[in-house]
Amino acid sequence: MKLPLSFYQRDDVILIAKELLGKYLYTNIDGKITGGMIVETEAYNGPDDRGSHAYNNKRTPRNEMMYNHGGVVYMYICYGIHDMLNIVTGTEDSSHAVLIRAIEPLTGIETMRERRNLFSNDNRLCQGPGALGKALGLNKSHNGIGLQYDIIWMDDVGLAFTEDQVKASPRVGMNFEGPYKTIPWRFYLKGNKFVSKPHS
Repeated sequence: MKLPLSFYQRDDVILIAKELLGKYLYTNIDGKITGGMIVETEAYNGPDDRGSHAYNNKRTPRNEMMYNHGGVVYMYICYGIHDMLNIVTGTEDSSHAVLIRAIEPLTGIETMRERRNLFSNDNRLCQGPGALGKALGLNKSHNGIGLQYDIIWMDDVGLAFTEDQVKASPRVGMNFEGPYKTIPWRFYLKGNKFVSKPHS
């Protein structure tokens, strides 16, 4: 069952990032369905968060989608090559988002292998946000797509995890000083082999 818009439009992006663990993420690109279980996320808490593209209410053509209502996709390109999948959360103009860092690939694995040109190690197919975006066939053209349709969506299959099963750690790539560099807003399933590195 698809997650309802009400799931994404809550105010607490930290809670949403945790609760997305165990949800199933799918894409249908050119008639090919690919996807799997979300095992790693990062929360970005709007204008207060120095790690966020919307820090200090910065608003540009690149990040404009972050100011939409929750339940749409925010795609951006990192280092000029990696297409990164983010889920906008909260109410309109709150600019919260969750980066999907890794999934456990379960559906359309052969298609994902071809997209990644990686045939020897399925653990790496969707390990890290750049790999995940490529494996799922996503790019900047998918920016703004709603999660209630049949291009990108998330299903709730009833999985839930205890606090002991989830690790909270600093987000990856925060190259600035201050509390938001080390705040533990990266969440992943302990011991899951599909999680990106580092594991601490």
